[in-house]
Amino acid sequence: MHEMKRTTVSQANSDGRERSTIEGASLVRHMKRKRILKWTARALLFALVLAFLIGFIAYWRSTNECDRNTGAPANPMKAILHCEYGGPEVLTLADVEKPTPTDNQILVRVRAASLNPLDLTIRGPWLLRPIFGMRKPKETRLGVDYAGTIEAVGKNVTQFKPGDEVFGGKNGAIAEYVCALADRSVVPKPANMTFEQAAAVPVAAITALQGLRDKGKIQSGQKVLVNGASGGVGTFAVQIAKSFGTEVTGVCSTRNVDLVRSIGADHVIDYTKEDFTNGAQRYDLIFDLIGNHSFSERRHVLNPNGICVMAGVGGAGWHDGMGMRLAGELNAYVRSRFVREKFVAYIAAFNKADMTILADLMQSGKMTPVIDKTYKLSDVPAALQYLEQGHARGKVVITVE
Repeated sequence: MHEMKRTTVSQANSDGRERSTIEGASLVRHMKRKRILKWTARALLFALVLAFLIGFIAYWRSTNECDRNTGAPANPMKAILHCEYGGPEVLTLADVEKPTPTDNQILVRVRAASLNPLDLTIRGPWLLRPIFGMRKPKETRLGVDYAGTIEAVGKNVTQFKPGDEVFGGKNGAIAEYVCALADRSVVPKPANMTFEQAAAVPVAAITALQGLRDKGKIQSGQKVLVNGASGGVGTFAVQIAKSFGTEVTGVCSTRNVDLVRSIGADHVIDYTKEDFTNGAQRYDLIFDLIGNHSFSERRHVLNPNGICVMAGVGGAGWHDGMGMRLAGELNAYVRSRFVREKFVAYIAAFNKADMTILADLMQSGKMTPVIDKTYKLSDVPAALQYLEQGHARGKVVITVE
């Protein structure tokens, strides 16, 4: 009996110790979790404060060449500048230092340049300011597309010589002169094109070419639809798609129907009278520059394994409804991962090979730039204001005398 009591007491003591151990371990884990949460919260708070301080300092220290170059240039040229963020009214025609080519560069006397929607980033959207400059734009020059005559070449340049007529892409192109690397995005201007026509090509045409060929996997005999066929990129997309031997349908407004048909579209849909997503026609490739239809609507008119290249959201610059369209394009991209039809997006990039292809298309007559309006260098603010309205037919070009 006594033995049984001792055993019972011993078991009770053992159970008590186990419970105490478990409770102690649980308490230790709870305390550890509290410490981890506390230090995590402190770390997050510190990171937020640090990020705010860095952003605050970066904002107020943000500067550009307008602040640094206060004296008169020794060798001046005219160029368009935007020293502050804002609309077209912040653009000024100013004297800046004429560039000098390095050993691998060419100096081009610009004869014409053109505008693109990208130029409207002068307004400084807040989402882009960490890239472009917080308080002031880092890059104060405007434009990318240019065409002109080579004035001088670096000592290592062999493929060009002074007097050659060229076109290409270079930041700060809306000016009297630009320097560009000879082995990059500059090629001879086709003899059958004017400087104005050649200057209209680089950004818009390379966007159309790379979207159709690289992302859309365009093939001869396919049915291709271009939504936004009368704009800067759209007019090139129609012609480039035709050069691949496809059947092209262009979508545009009533006033642009004849224009789109004149550049080679086999069929033209006036979106004020007909919605292409409600039609019976199916397409192998949709090159969409507007993004005004849902994933389901566009998928409905794609053939099995068809591709929708999401190349834009309509208009120029930030406009009403743009946020919703961007969200819709992101939704389409994600949802297409789970179906046969693919929705793809991309960013075009300059390269010499594709610039040469565009030159060949122009030389052969398969692609002719569409120019809506031409402005003088002194009238660039008015030109950008017109582009921002979102109704340009083809390209807006700047002549540089």
